[in-house]
Amino acid sequence: MNIKNILVVCVGNICRSPMAEYFLKADYPNLHIESAGISGLIGHPADEKAILCMHQLNIDMGAHVAKKLNAEHLKNADLVLVMSHNQQKHIEQTWPFAKGKVFRLGHWQNKNVPDPYQHDQTFFDQTCLLIQQCVTDWKNYI
Repeated sequence: MNIKNILVVCVGNICRSPMAEYFLKADYPNLHIESAGISGLIGHPADEKAILCMHQLNIDMGAHVAKKLNAEHLKNADLVLVMSHNQQKHIEQTWPFAKGKVFRLGHWQNKNVPDPYQHDQTFFDQTCLLIQQCVTDWKNYI
């Protein structure tokens, strides 16, 4: 599979998908990588706790602006990474053409990535670490 465009999806597009997007951008500077939320908080910056996690890893996520997932995002993507089975199911039911290119970010560990929204910084840090590990797991496939 020749992957040039990666789309990362979560619910609000302010915590998990931006973190994964920025890890992927750091690893694959030549690819087009973006993120969106199924219920995207359009125009919102990334969550402050998510920004802090990434800052501790020397990744600046300050420029992130949340957007809502649409069919166009999915059409342009070669690979769509979601955070849970439910999100995968939702996307495949809403946009059947996306079937076959939607996978959980934690696919290789058979894990969902829990939503840290409105949790404490420790939960965010743990989620950030899991996302980083999951992104690394995709290295052999991207």
